[in-house]
Amino acid sequence: MAIATGVGSHPGDDQHAYDEAVRVVLGELPDLAYVPEVPGRGAGASMTGRGVAVLAALGADLQPAGWRLTDAPGLDQRRARSLLAQDLDGFEEAAQGYAGVLKVQVAGPWTLAATVERPRGDKVLADSGARRDLAQALAEGLREHVGDLRRRVPGARGLVVQVDEPALAAVLAAAVPTASGFGRHRAVHPPEASQALEWVLSAVAESGAEPWVHACAPGTPLDLLRGAGARGVSVDLSVLSAGDLDSLGSALDSDGTVALGVVASTDPATEPTDREVTESALRWLDMLGLDPDEVGERLVLTPSCGLAGASPSWAQRSLILLRTAADHLSG
Repeated sequence: MAIATGVGSHPGDDQHAYDEAVRVVLGELPDLAYVPEVPGRGAGASMTGRGVAVLAALGADLQPAGWRLTDAPGLDQRRARSLLAQDLDGFEEAAQGYAGVLKVQVAGPWTLAATVERPRGDKVLADSGARRDLAQALAEGLREHVGDLRRRVPGARGLVVQVDEPALAAVLAAAVPTASGFGRHRAVHPPEASQALEWVLSAVAESGAEPWVHACAPGTPLDLLRGAGARGVSVDLSVLSAGDLDSLGSALDSDGTVALGVVASTDPATEPTDREVTESALRWLDMLGLDPDEVGERLVLTPSCGLAGASPSWAQRSLILLRTAADHLSG
């Protein structure tokens, strides 16, 4: 049977919004719930801030231009780690008795390299040694993070770590601006991009979790993600190319998981029906020559991206639509 989940982020700017997101996720997604993110609460709750909080053996602090690596953890990194621990405490309490698969999200090595600065300025992306250190620190931090999640939600029948890489396509295409804004960082070659991802995804797998990669930007090389060890690929249906279809079909044929973004991540002008959502997934499967019964739980329905820009009502309604559509696909 197909199942439903979300990409990760939810709307709001305070602790109440996080608590409400947890309630919605656990209430609407019994098969594949996730630890929600509410980035509107500030830099420490953003995708980059969450990634910085997970890093092992690398310090960071917050500057006017954003996060920057430092010799020792700064006050803002400590606050980001404290907020993450507080959020996990709240999720753990609300998830008592949860027995489905649990998903958690973290910024990937290339998105962090494109958004975090080196100690002397400009992005980590500008320095091959710094890129390597950042990826390895993320891999090591994820080992501890996965163990912590397993202890907190012991009844979960499985654990997924979704590595978010919205900047990967830009990194590969030399499209990330330099600090001045007048230039662009050199392109990272695919073998190096794959190796850094492999360090992170291998650490996830070795910790007993299933590694996924989420990338909703057009032009992301999906075969590179799978070659680096991604067992699941999370994508936006609306930006897929013909080549992407071949790659995703191969993923399903080899027992991989495809998380397919089939509803809008912000409030639509006209709300789709659950039948329309179901039909969009069926059309996609038909293009691949696959039947819903063949793919089962390896097809996961999601919003097109995170829900941080949605209204609270659409954030909940979208998950209900996805769960209902997944039920339709299952029979």
